[in-house]
Amino acid sequence: MTKRAVVAGATGMVGKALLDKLLADPYYSEVYTVVRKATGRRHDKLDERIVDFDRLELDTSIWLGADVFCTLGTTIKKAGSQQQFRKVDYEYPVKLAEQAATNGADQYLIVTAMGSDTKSMFFYSRVKGETETRLRQLAIPGLSIFQPSLLTGEREEVRRGEQLGEAAARRLSFVFKGPFRKYKPIAADTVAEGMIRAALLNRRGVTMYESDAIFDLVRH
Repeated sequence: MTKRAVVAGATGMVGKALLDKLLADPYYSEVYTVVRKATGRRHDKLDERIVDFDRLELDTSIWLGADVFCTLGTTIKKAGSQQQFRKVDYEYPVKLAEQAATNGADQYLIVTAMGSDTKSMFFYSRVKGETETRLRQLAIPGLSIFQPSLLTGEREEVRRGEQLGEAAARRLSFVFKGPFRKYKPIAADTVAEGMIRAALLNRRGVTMYESDAIFDLVRH
């Protein structure tokens, strides 16, 4: 038995790694990507759908029985305002999930962030928490929420703060053990692999994965 995958955010750091892995995985016979503009990517299994996320409309048949992967996300600096950030990190993932739920998707797997909390004093974490809360309210058979710590990997844009964070984490690697393991920086490629491993487990209900749990998924 093979399945269909739908990916939103396939041009980001986690999304690129995820798409490569899905296209190489024989379990997935069809891979749909939902993008704002053509990427030029070609593959026998790939069906790229160019959409306006503000008016998201996809064929209902795409969703039926699909594993939907969402790696959409931005920064307030890149978005330009809190309003635009909320649009990318809350409105778009929720719209995607609502259509997935309405049209019979089997699973919805999303990357949010460690520290997501609707009551957080930080706008970024609060929006991520609100996204998770809304997704929990939808009728999706399986919801997997990934809350990685600092993501490492090649980025299209240089983020000085994250570069400094990665460097500090490498020097303090001995700290990330036991209860602190979930704070260990994690490669985007590892998160992507963990998402696919979680999808293959096909767990029902809501499952949360912090970095330590993602590492465990990939190791087994």
